[in-house]
Amino acid sequence: MTLKRNLFLAGAIVVGSAGLAQADMAATAINDLNVRAGPGPQYPSLGIATRGSQAILDGCIQASRWCRVDVNGVRGWVYAEYLQVQQGGNSVIVEQHQVDLGIPVVTYETTASVAPDPAPGDELLGPVGSVEAISPPETVTTYVQTNPAETVRLRGDVVVGAAVPDDVTFQEVPDYQYRYVRINDRPVLVDPATRRIVYVYN
Repeated sequence: MTLKRNLFLAGAIVVGSAGLAQADMAATAINDLNVRAGPGPQYPSLGIATRGSQAILDGCIQASRWCRVDVNGVRGWVYAEYLQVQQGGNSVIVEQHQVDLGIPVVTYETTASVAPDPAPGDELLGPVGSVEAISPPETVTTYVQTNPAETVRLRGDVVVGAAVPDDVTFQEVPDYQYRYVRINDRPVLVDPATRRIVYVYN
């Protein structure tokens, strides 16, 4: 597994809820996902957990889709829809089963200044599906860099394979089959036929 390490000095405080001292739970990443410095797509990525990576899940924020994990020594926050655990011999998605799995509740407070999080009413990126990985040519990268689009705020983590809602408009890239859109301040390339993200610029 490849992990990109970045230092994040934010003055963050993570607090576990009292009375929930149970064993940490093993989870698996169902797709490549960002391990973030805080519970939201506006926080910087500390590294990438590749599909199939094992993570230690030690808690989730109550009524939130964000959970705290440790992946190969990197501790951070991931989107619960992209994690699965074993329950009764079956694989279940953490986001849908936080209560019945008995996952501890943790809280997060920060004194850092970060980009605004998408509001609760904002639309959600769709579930992650399998897509063919691409590597855009330099001409496309140059086009994206020199034609900044207005950002679209969506709930969820911006990862390859996530589905973009139908009402989000894509920008055409000259002489290229994929489209361009900026989601939560991150430029991405999207397959217009499936509306799935095929590449995320870091």
